[in-house]
Amino acid sequence: MERPNFYRYIALLDYEKDGVHVTFPDLPGCVTAGKDEAEAIKAAHEVLALHLWGMEEDEEMPPTPSSVKALASKAKLQDNETFFLVDAFMPTIREKMAKRFVKKTLSIPAWLNAQAENYGINFSQTLQKALKQELANAR
Repeated sequence: MERPNFYRYIALLDYEKDGVHVTFPDLPGCVTAGKDEAEAIKAAHEVLALHLWGMEEDEEMPPTPSSVKALASKAKLQDNETFFLVDAFMPTIREKMAKRFVKKTLSIPAWLNAQAENYGINFSQTLQKALKQELANAR
C-alpha cells in the first residue's frame, strides 16, 4: 500500500467550560482536548498523526478527507464550535515511532545480576546487542 507523506483533515473545535474538545468528523475515535485553544490545536496535530500512523500500521486505508464546504453544509455548528484544518506530515511521525523504545520487564538469576552490576554492564545495551544477533541468526 502506498503511504502518503502528507494528510490534511478537518477538525471540530468545541469550546466548553472545562476546555476545548477536538474531534475529527472523518475519523471516528480520533479525539483530544486542551485546557485552551492553543493546547487543543497542538494536541490535534499530535493525535491526528498518531491516529493515521496507527491506521497505517494496521494496514487500513485512511478515508478521503471531506471538503470544508461539504462538512459545513452538513454540520449545524453551535456558537461554541468551529472547524479548522489540521495537517500531518507522516515521515516525521514514522521516524519517531520507529525509534521509540519499549520497556520490557525480564527476570535473570540473582548471581548473574550481581556479576553484571559488578562489571558495570549496561543491561539495556547488552540485551539489544543479543537480540540483534539472534535476529541475524534467524534469517
